[in-house]
Amino acid sequence: MFRDLIVRAAAMPPSQCAVCRVWPTPQPVCEDCVAEFAQPEPRCHTCALPVSGGVARCGACVLAPPPLDHCLAGVGYAFPWQDLVMNFKFHDHPGWASLFALILQSMPGVESALADADVVLPMPLSKARLRHRGFNQALELARALDAAKTRARLLLRIKDTPAQSLLDRAARLTEVQGAFAVDPLRVAEIRGQRVVLVDDVMTSGATLFAAARAVRSAGAAHVTGVVFSRTPRE
Repeated sequence: MFRDLIVRAAAMPPSQCAVCRVWPTPQPVCEDCVAEFAQPEPRCHTCALPVSGGVARCGACVLAPPPLDHCLAGVGYAFPWQDLVMNFKFHDHPGWASLFALILQSMPGVESALADADVVLPMPLSKARLRHRGFNQALELARALDAAKTRARLLLRIKDTPAQSLLDRAARLTEVQGAFAVDPLRVAEIRGQRVVLVDDVMTSGATLFAAARAVRSAGAAHVTGVVFSRTPRE
């Protein structure tokens, strides 16, 4: 499963593994650590939470289906990825997007979802967060996954919201309502298309689901969420 990942990562400059500190390695996380900490696991098809083998959807998604046709995650938001994602987002390490994209592409279903997509949309940041951070981590990840299909300004954030990590699930669901919209001058780029939404972390799903509703209201025919990491059930 990791053969293609290792071959493509070999083109990267040598570095020290950020997990086990082995030196040198052709990628920021060595192949042994990737193999140990990035194993695929059964996940709910529509919210990407871990499920038992053979189960297509978790109970919550059966009772209240999300506005996603499919949802795919690379790794759990746990050691070592939790700290690495935080460094990626908040400590000016946009280059990590390449490794995260390679790991994602090694996961079942991700490459086919990207191949089938007409448009890849990164989750947009508010202007204030973009100024503070200097880059949009979801955009960097989307470009690393499929630069040709990525559209940076097609999905817009029209309402700023508090950091989701500071809110409980009920507050997250309320705060993100109406937070996203497709650029009204570019709706034709969405109508009837297969769309992939990309983000680095999925927590409650509230933000991704709100974006999916906005894309659906613009006429998207199929919406898949692709996230690098998924937190466990709250």
